[in-house]
Amino acid sequence: MLTQKTLHKLAVLGGQSFDDREGLPRAGLPRHFPGSDTPAIFPIVLSGQVMPLLSTMMTNACSYDCAYCPMRASRDMPRYAFSPEELAGAFTALRQDGRAEALFLTSGVPGSGVKGVDRMIAAAEILRGKHGFEGYIHLKMLPGAEPAQIERAARLATRLSINLEAATEPGLRAMAPEKELAEDLLPALRRMGAMARERRLEARERRPGGAPLSRGPQAAGRLGWPGGSALAAGVTTQFIVGASGESDAQVLRASHALQREGLLHHSHFSAFVPVEQTPMEGAPAEPKLREHRLYQAEHLLREYRFPFEELPLGETGDLPLDEDPKLAWARRHPEFFPVEITTAGLEALLRVPGVGPVWAKRLVEARRRVHLRGFEDLARLGKIRRSAAGWLTLRGRRLGPAPARESQMPLLLPREPKRPSRPSQRDLPPCAFR
Repeated sequence: MLTQKTLHKLAVLGGQSFDDREGLPRAGLPRHFPGSDTPAIFPIVLSGQVMPLLSTMMTNACSYDCAYCPMRASRDMPRYAFSPEELAGAFTALRQDGRAEALFLTSGVPGSGVKGVDRMIAAAEILRGKHGFEGYIHLKMLPGAEPAQIERAARLATRLSINLEAATEPGLRAMAPEKELAEDLLPALRRMGAMARERRLEARERRPGGAPLSRGPQAAGRLGWPGGSALAAGVTTQFIVGASGESDAQVLRASHALQREGLLHHSHFSAFVPVEQTPMEGAPAEPKLREHRLYQAEHLLREYRFPFEELPLGETGDLPLDEDPKLAWARRHPEFFPVEITTAGLEALLRVPGVGPVWAKRLVEARRRVHLRGFEDLARLGKIRRSAAGWLTLRGRRLGPAPARESQMPLLLPREPKRPSRPSQRDLPPCAFR
């Protein structure tokens, strides 16, 4: 049973989780879903279905004084904390009521990262052992976490993460001078990433035919605890962009290097938002659109097989804000198009604007046994944008009007220097719940 005291803590420690989005607001995200009347319940949309996720912090107490963070130690604000037993009990009650199916757990750093991680691990152990929960748990590790703690967490969690926050030491120093990238955060990420990579390889060897292990929250729930769900969803991290002058190239290069090593499932990008009563409250907010472009570029590297050198980065190392990076690349390489769908390889098809990996793989398989007559036949294979037709030919005939060589989309944001914006009044970091 949830008490009013516990509900109040959820409202404070997780009530802003709904606002922590990836990229631009997504159309169609339901306003009402299981648990939507409860603080800290966050909807995850997977395969067209909504999974209600309890997304909360163990505590908003923190011993760090990060320049951008509303929870910084020197800021005067009410502090709250869950005990491991209280948090596990609250999640179990919500689960029994059908209001939560998964858990995302993060925390401030209460005195030390070791103490904070111990409390999160204890809550997960209670859920796994005492309450028999076999579903999705995401634990966010803290600065200063010890190797033994990471190993314990990896046996409990479906996904682990740790926020690098910046791609370079100077970048991190500008935001969080007490944290260490090369000596602490990056080694912790590499340690948990190596464990996830090893378990993926072991799982692949156990599966018939060496098929890869399904990844993601839904897959974790099917696999069961403890053997299947441990790190089944891999490792993630997060970068705060726009607070320290780092370019898109620096951020994407750091993320891509970790992904190529098999240490990172994917990265999150959070556009900087100034918060009142912090040293950076007068700094300009970063456009949300930049965050969206970074996600698009990261997908090109991870899902579309683009080499890093082919990203359409400008002279400053940043992506164009006024154009999708895949479309920007296509317009810069007219010699590559149009692509003939009856003979093009998978990698060539993935370069076509409006074409995704699932559709491209289906086409390569289907054209061996199906006679394609026009764009309508292509649309029957799955999701493909109508705009893709102009970049494709079918037996030498272009399927749509040739695309314009230059962007026809008006610039969405002015190129003039960013102006200071009104600081947010949030009491939790706007990048806490990814």
